[in-house]
Amino acid sequence: MALERAIELSGVRKVFANVVAVDNLSLEVQAGSIYGFLGPNGAGKSTTIRMLTGILRASEGVIRVLDQDPGEVKRQLGYLPEEKGLYKKMRVKELIQYFGRLKGLESKVAEQKCEELLKKFELDKWADQKCESLSKGMGQKVQIIATLIHDPELIVLDEPFSGLDPVSIELVREIILELKRTGRTVVFSTHMMEQAEQLCDSVLLINRGQKVIDGFTNEVRAEAGDTLRLDYEGDGSILKSLPGVVRLNDAGRHAELTLAPQADTQKLLALLIGKITITRFDISSASLHEVFVRSIATDIATQETNTRSKAETTYAP
Repeated sequence: MALERAIELSGVRKVFANVVAVDNLSLEVQAGSIYGFLGPNGAGKSTTIRMLTGILRASEGVIRVLDQDPGEVKRQLGYLPEEKGLYKKMRVKELIQYFGRLKGLESKVAEQKCEELLKKFELDKWADQKCESLSKGMGQKVQIIATLIHDPELIVLDEPFSGLDPVSIELVREIILELKRTGRTVVFSTHMMEQAEQLCDSVLLINRGQKVIDGFTNEVRAEAGDTLRLDYEGDGSILKSLPGVVRLNDAGRHAELTLAPQADTQKLLALLIGKITITRFDISSASLHEVFVRSIATDIATQETNTRSKAETTYAP
């Protein structure tokens, strides 16, 4: 019977000394899907990924990966860490075959898989070159091959787009999509909202170790409200007083209005008739970038309010 969920976390907490890195985190990743971990620096993304891969153990809570304890699935798991690095003096094919053997492949199988993947990634001409001669993009290809050589069921990528040029970013995108087409589950963390929006079936937004948003990408965007984009002529000051506008970015002649979920776009446009001349407009769901900025700002404000309330209660005369 095929697994419905590749990953399950329930009430997971990770504490380093007196620092809570992850706090009461629960989530599910559907098998065969692409799942994105989003959040600012220090939010707890990498710590969560290291718990999923068995590198760290949770202080509290339950983690199941492919219906097993994380420490039991290493040969079914492909992991690309954020701190990427190659053994510079090793030849490309030697490095890849070495990782294949580490994952349990016999030497001949590792050689065969290495040859196949190098051709697929158009790196076969570099097989005998030392890793120190590779460009950053080619080095990323080699590390991804090393991650995939044992044909894992679950692939976990920590910041796979970090520092890459546009050509290499497109390559990584295609790799992730192909993995999904072959039935694999892919989990990756990223700061690049556009890539997450285009690739992920579901996303988790985490801040200060706590879950802020978790759900299907299209539903997360829809629940955040629409974005109204206008090209206009005239005095745009009226845009500041429109009801139901959560955020306004007015560059003069072009404006983007982030709307509350219940806002009536037709009524807003009607209010503008006779006040400004609208030359073009379009309406779309909020982007993940907009969801990210708004949600993090709201979460920080809420936590600061809670902190002040606790302090006032503690020190009340």
